Amino acid sequence: MFDKLKAIEEKYDALTAQLSDPEVVADAARYARLAKQHSELTEVVEKFREYRTIDANLAGARELLNETDDAEMQALAREEIALLEKQRAECQLELARLLTPKDPNDGKNVLLEIRAGTGGNEASLFASELLRMYLRYAERQGWRVQILDESLSEVGGLKEGIMLIEGARVYSRLKHESGVHRVQRVPATESAGRIHTSTVTVAVLPEAEEVEVEIDPKDVRIDTFCSSGPGGQSVNTTYSAVRLTHLPTGIVVSMQDEKSQIKNREKAFRILRARLLDLERQKQHEAIAGERRAQVGTGERSEKIRTYNFKENRVTDHRIGLTLHQLDTVLEGDLDSLLDPLVAHFQALKMQTEVAA
Repeated sequence: MFDKLKAIEEKYDALTAQLSDPEVVADAARYARLAKQHSELTEVVEKFREYRTIDANLAGARELLNETDDAEMQALAREEIALLEKQRAECQLELARLLTPKDPNDGKNVLLEIRAGTGGNEASLFASELLRMYLRYAERQGWRVQILDESLSEVGGLKEGIMLIEGARVYSRLKHESGVHRVQRVPATESAGRIHTSTVTVAVLPEAEEVEVEIDPKDVRIDTFCSSGPGGQSVNTTYSAVRLTHLPTGIVVSMQDEKSQIKNREKAFRILRARLLDLERQKQHEAIAGERRAQVGTGERSEKIRTYNFKENRVTDHRIGLTLHQLDTVLEGDLDSLLDPLVAHFQALKMQTEVAA
């Protein structure tokens, strides 16, 4: 690990020198590229230098302990050694985390899809509450949200919704939300007061850039049709709605949110690219060895990941065995108490896998 850290530090110093070169400064594109590389290495280099400082101080404290006969100085040295050993171990663990390969999608924007599952109207009502929960969380993070598509149920719930969330490291925070979310509560329509169980599925897709997913125009059938539902005078009078069918995979994307056919087409292709990228990622996951899959989980959306129990004000994440009795605040967008342990858990699994590899 330390040979790798020394190599990273040498590269960091070389980049620092290049960024001071007038020729590089004059070339905006080159400067931006080198500055990005420099920024990506800064955290690990600073942590490595912190580790070396701690290690040097620890060696000094041990030398002092061996050289002095003063009982008070020996006690102080032992206390200092214990503290520095703890700091060094923590710093070494942090360095291992920083060296663990990052998910290349972590910095991407997200297409978050919510669909009502089993439970009829009650499922659609809870789907709308989950949509609101993620909107509140995005607001807390300062992210930008755009509702791309929304289909409502008869009772005002959400049958299906797709939103684009843009901001810093959105995917890194939300990627573990994919899966089946189960709700247990007494529906408003239940006169006998019996608790019902319903489900909602959530899919979190990293937004794909055009360069990442090449779509051959011959592989896509584009159909236009009249919009339905709210939308003003243009509803049912103009062919503004768009349906894309990706022939090789059978993926279908319909979009009628905008009155403009061009805008609906752009949004539909945005969703199609994300779904194709996700499909490719799923194929890659299937290629992973069974032992590794057992360690990190399959990631299939069919897995029940979380239960929301209204009677007990409880939310339980089944993947890490975490239970919080603060469902009310979670639904208001206070998701960090759930997401932080999840991110730490999967990061630790990834580190273990890298060490074992």
